[in-house]
Formats: sequence, structure tokens, C-alpha cells
Amino acid sequence: MNPREAARQARQASREVASLPTAARVSALHRMATALEQGVDRILEANARDCAAAQLAVESGALAQTSADRLILSASKLQTLSKGIRAIADMDEPIGKVLKRVELAEGLNLRQESAPLGVVLIIFESRPDVLPQLISLALRSGNGLVLKGGKEALHSNRVLHEVIVEALSPLPAALFALVESREDVAALLDLDDVIDLVVPRGSNAMVKHIQENTRIPVLGHADGICHVFVDKAADPALAEALVVDAKTDYPAACNAMETLLVHRDYPHTEALLQALQSAGVRLWGCPVAVGAWGLSPAESYSVEYGDLAATICVVEGVEEAIAHIHRYGSGHTDCIVTTDDQASTAFLARVDSACIFHNASTRFADGFRFGFGAEVGISTSRIHARGPVGVDGLMTTRWKLVGEGHTVAPFSRGDAQFTHRILE
Repeated sequence: MNPREAARQARQASREVASLPTAARVSALHRMATALEQGVDRILEANARDCAAAQLAVESGALAQTSADRLILSASKLQTLSKGIRAIADMDEPIGKVLKRVELAEGLNLRQESAPLGVVLIIFESRPDVLPQLISLALRSGNGLVLKGGKEALHSNRVLHEVIVEALSPLPAALFALVESREDVAALLDLDDVIDLVVPRGSNAMVKHIQENTRIPVLGHADGICHVFVDKAADPALAEALVVDAKTDYPAACNAMETLLVHRDYPHTEALLQALQSAGVRLWGCPVAVGAWGLSPAESYSVEYGDLAATICVVEGVEEAIAHIHRYGSGHTDCIVTTDDQASTAFLARVDSACIFHNASTRFADGFRFGFGAEVGISTSRIHARGPVGVDGLMTTRWKLVGEGHTVAPFSRGDAQFTHRILE
């Protein structure tokens, strides 16, 4: 099937599914969760083929080890996916939620309701576990999907898609189209008349390429330059635990700490750096850090390492920390570690990022951990959705007006008056 036809059929199918009763979509999600659990052997067999090929590519230098690591599925990971899908099924109905009601005039009532976006194109690299997450979110919100996974996860994506489509029958299979050809991507990015949103999930280069080569709105982030600011009033044990977790729990994740900002008067900086180095983290520093602890000088303060590496910068206080984040950050996730309420209040109020945390690891910036069940991705855009994007981020709104034969002419003449009364 050509890309345009796949997108067109996804739109038609999405309109059918969005009009189904809540119970029908909820039942389909539970069937999907069960299918992942029951199909574990079939899925892991396909995944093993991809992982073996990826390891050969790593050895030849054609693929990064971090990309190969993201491919790996396991029985426990599939169980977690199923749990997340059931959580999405248990959410309140997102379609047709009345957001606002206004009486425009006597007998003329307007309401604003939530509605699906339509068709979403999602291009993702490496991680095959993304596929069931995306389908579950789209199904709950009544959206159609066109999915393009990376070639390194070809067999995993195929089998996951087959297992899910089988489980969702009799819902139309066209609701979640899976395309595999790289040439299809360029064609899909031209379809601004039938695709409503593009969500790229992958490398900075891939995201930027998509942003530069489509007229379709793009939801996502090109960089994940996340900061942790350790204030002078930070508890040392808490600071060490948070900083090490934010950097080492999953260094390749977009919500991992890349820059550590430390107040110049924090008395335990050396112990903090030693904890990072003991965890295998390579450190680069600002001039002050270079002079004080013998670190190699950082070439840039806007680096997303995606690995066990970090930049250390010493700042004068919360004001300079905020200024540094705004100058060098990417608006993804930034954290302050402190027991000073005044400092934390200023940080939370003034940092302009999608996620701003106080005494919590940046790794919590995740749809599953936020209670969404899963996420479409993380957005640093200021339009539509920001931060981890779940079901609500796949919704738009519609206005519905109900009258009793009302016409505009009497209002234009002044014979009738608007009331514009807000209704509960």
C-alpha cells in the first residue's frame, strides 16, 4: 500500500473507532495487553534476531552500543507494557469531554468538547517497546497511526504489530499502519493534507531532519540537555543520590542529567564528583571546576552526551543557575536540589522548561512514571502539548452549537442580545 493510501485509510478507520462506545475501546485495550503476555515467546524470538544482528553491527562499528541496548525486549518488559496498557484502559474517557459551556443567547448554547487529532505519523528508532505504547494511546484517544520503525528493529516491530492487530480484530487493521521502507518516510512527510501531526522519536539528527523537511506540525524535542542544580542548602546524601540516579540510571535517555550545576558555597562538591566518577561517569568542567578539581575543560555547555559523561559548572547561586539553564539548556527537564524554600520557589517559578523538579531525579520525566500508562514522546514545544505526552496530548477540541432556529440578522440589527453566560 502506498503512503497516501495508508494515511487515508488510517483517517477513515480513526473516525470509525472514535465513534465507538467507550467499552469497545477499553475491551480492545485489555485484549491487546493479554495478547502481549500470551505472545511473549513469539515476540522474544523475533527480538532475538534483531538483537543478534545489532550486536554484529556494533562490532563492525555500524551501530552504537546504546542503540543496540535499546532494542532489547524481555518478558518483564512486556509485562510492564501490558500493565501500562491496562492503566490506559482504566483512564477516564478522553473523547467528547465537555470543557466549556456557554449560553450565547436564550436558547442558543455552545459547548467545547475534546476530540481526537486525527492521524499521527510516528517515526521511531531502535526501541520496539514504543510500538505497543503508541498504539494503546492512539486507540484510547480514537486516533489513527502511521508507524515507521527503525530497520534495526524490523522483526520485532513486525511481530508486535501482527500480535496487536490480531488481538484488536474486528477493529480495522488500517487504524495502525506499519510502513517499513525508508523511501516511504519522505513521501509521508509531504502528506500535510492527510496527516495531522508528526512525532519523531530518535536521534537529534533524525528529529532535526524531520523538522526541516515537512509542513506537518512536529511534536518532539531535538535535544535533552537536562540540568541538576545543587544549591548551597542541599542535603549532601540526598544530592548525591539524586545526581547519580539522574546521570546513571539510563544515560542514553533524553531525561538523563547532562550538566551538573553546583553552588559555589556548597561544601560537598568534591564528594559529589567522586560519587559520579565512582559510578563510571567521565567529567568535564567550567574554568572554576577545572582549577578546583583538575577536570578537563568542557568544549561546550550545550552537550547531550547520552552516555556516562557530564559537564560540571560552578555558579554563584540560583539566579546564575537559572540564567545558565536558559542559555544552554533545551527546555526539557531541569531540577533543583535544596532545603531552601525560597530558592526552590524561585527555581520552580522561573525556569522555562517542560518539566521543572525539586528534590527529584530528572529521570521521572516520563509518561509511564507520570501515570499516563505510556507516552507518545516528550515535547519541548510550547504549542499544544509540553513534557511527557499521553492521551491528552493526542486530543484537540471541537465547538458544538445548538440553537432553536437562531439567525444572526436579529443580533446584527440589535433586536436580539447576546448573554454570553457561562454554564456549569
